[in-house]
Amino acid sequence: MVGLLLWCILFFFCWPLALLALVLYPFVWLILLPFRIAGIAVHGVLSFLRALFFLPARLLRGPRAS
Repeated sequence: MVGLLLWCILFFFCWPLALLALVLYPFVWLILLPFRIAGIAVHGVLSFLRALFFLPARLLRGPRAS
């Protein structure tokens, strides 16, 4: 909602720039998509390593802690 409001303000003050932003937004999204996918993969690997690192502590803690 905030993005739409900011775009409307930009359209009011400088409509050619707002239309250019509207046209270029899908292309920028496509260019940034591989970085988003890589970020998800790195987050998954780091979460796995964190769980693996804390596994001995969780096993020593026993079943009483949840």
